[in-house]
Amino acid sequence: MTALVPPEFLFRYSFPVQHIKGLPRRGKRLLNLTPECTLPSVAELAQKSDYGQIQLAWNDRGIGISVSVDGKTHPPVGDPEKLGQSDGIRVWIDTRCTQTVHRASRFCHQFELLPIGGGEDSMQPVATMWPVARASDDPPQVDSDLLPIQSEFTDDGYRMEAWLPADALHGYDPVEQPRLGFMYALNDSERGLQCLSIGAEFPFASDPSLWCTLDLTESIAAR
Repeated sequence: MTALVPPEFLFRYSFPVQHIKGLPRRGKRLLNLTPECTLPSVAELAQKSDYGQIQLAWNDRGIGISVSVDGKTHPPVGDPEKLGQSDGIRVWIDTRCTQTVHRASRFCHQFELLPIGGGEDSMQPVATMWPVARASDDPPQVDSDLLPIQSEFTDDGYRMEAWLPADALHGYDPVEQPRLGFMYALNDSERGLQCLSIGAEFPFASDPSLWCTLDLTESIAAR
């Protein structure tokens, strides 16, 4: 029997995020995050399993996000001009964590990170900032060149790391505002969407009240 209300919708999720002072790194790896930075999965509540691994870290200069996808039988595809139609991840961040309103404010951001589709040869990773749908106000727009991103391909997937600098996150102030609203939707051309909590049956792309919470703390202990 199909549940009237998805089990993921029954809870509000809050995830601690590890502080790493030395990010972004110099060299081949932009982040090189440790396993302790991996976001937990709530897919088991809906008797599902995740195909991608998402890692996060932060410091006063911004937020790092790492994506690992395995088990693909075809190379990823990317078109940065078509929001949500490529292999990659969309990330929503609210620097004020206002989860009592249903329309995004100027503190709400949407980024799309693709492992492929950028550059003159369309083979480079690309990070793009997009307006949040139905927003009452938009944050200052940030050029893609200011969003560092790296990717590498494996035999059955890809690894991708991106840095969202504080200048790209309007209102970012970890001292005064150590809690962020956060949601992601990982898209795969073979396996569809993997979301942090609720799925596409809910309008999380435009409603920040449906987003989860990130706790920017020095500790990585789970709540």
